[in-house]
Amino acid sequence: MSQAEVIVGVSGGVDSSVAALLLQQQGLRVAGLFMQNWADDGSGFCRAEDDRKDAVAVCGKLGIPIHFRDFSNEYMEGVFKHFLDEYAAGRTPNPDVLCNREVKFKHFLDAAMALGATQIATGHYARVVREDGRAKLARAVDTSKDQSYFLHQLGEAQLDVTRFPLGEIEKTRVREMARAAALPTAAKKDSTGICFIGERDFRAFLSNYLPMQDGEIKDPAGVTLGTHHGVYFHTLGQRGGLQLGGVRGREQAPWYVVAKDVSRNVLVVDQGHDSEWMMSQRVETEAMHWISGTAPARSLECLAQTRYRQAAQHCRIDVNDDGTVTAHFAEPQRAVTPGQSLVLYDGDLCLGGAVIAQIDAPIPPALGH
Repeated sequence: MSQAEVIVGVSGGVDSSVAALLLQQQGLRVAGLFMQNWADDGSGFCRAEDDRKDAVAVCGKLGIPIHFRDFSNEYMEGVFKHFLDEYAAGRTPNPDVLCNREVKFKHFLDAAMALGATQIATGHYARVVREDGRAKLARAVDTSKDQSYFLHQLGEAQLDVTRFPLGEIEKTRVREMARAAALPTAAKKDSTGICFIGERDFRAFLSNYLPMQDGEIKDPAGVTLGTHHGVYFHTLGQRGGLQLGGVRGREQAPWYVVAKDVSRNVLVVDQGHDSEWMMSQRVETEAMHWISGTAPARSLECLAQTRYRQAAQHCRIDVNDDGTVTAHFAEPQRAVTPGQSLVLYDGDLCLGGAVIAQIDAPIPPALGH
């Protein structure tokens, strides 16, 4: 077979399988590349070997070559160490954003080009659109599956050589196409979460790397309600895993994490889904990554998401001299979490994004310094 024009990142899932199928149906010369991004830790929870076998089976069914690359060292250095550092600092990182920037659209892209391809493709739900000769990132047609939030760290040069074949297709149609083509992954469940955690308990996994340390759970006024095993196992807005149960003298209503103090190992919780203690209207970020390379203006009105699967919210962005931005939201935002990403949109076009550094939610008296 002649050299592949497009190399697809085949993960062993149905999405990347159908991405490869669609490109082949377009008459392109296609090959697959399976990335191993996590060294097996012996826990049995990472399904990389099963995924590898499925990727081989899919490429065999399609009659396309498959290549293999081990990026586990690159993943450890570029993604996982940062993941641990962020949790240790009391923030909640998003490893999928870093994995896309540091592995899939850097090391995978380089490997594909070294193999002679002129383009790469993945099974992400997003679109590359071209306006005025420039490659731009846009939401997928199936907005319920849109993954542009996780791709906001890409630049025009990467987008220019990237295809997202599923960007124009509804997820239900993807399953139908996989069944019609008798792909081995047609009925395979979508993977959720992060490979290195797998199906195991998140806190148990994290405790292998960060020390468990019991501390107090307090209400906003400072009344002690119970104990926890480490603030970095909890994130703002979290409801489950607090093990508070019924608290004497309090109504029977769920408790939510509204604040935490890593230095004192104190967790603050409150009742009410929209507690005032976790509502923010102003968000400060780290340096903003603009997909186009530059900010469109020093101040602009746009849409923004502070987490995946959130409806886009209206805000005003002020670009600061150091490249950070300040976002002023039209309405208070619930549980905006430092370490997560603020991602900006102009309609369906993704403008870029940055890590959330600070929020203006009120500080509960329990944490008054």
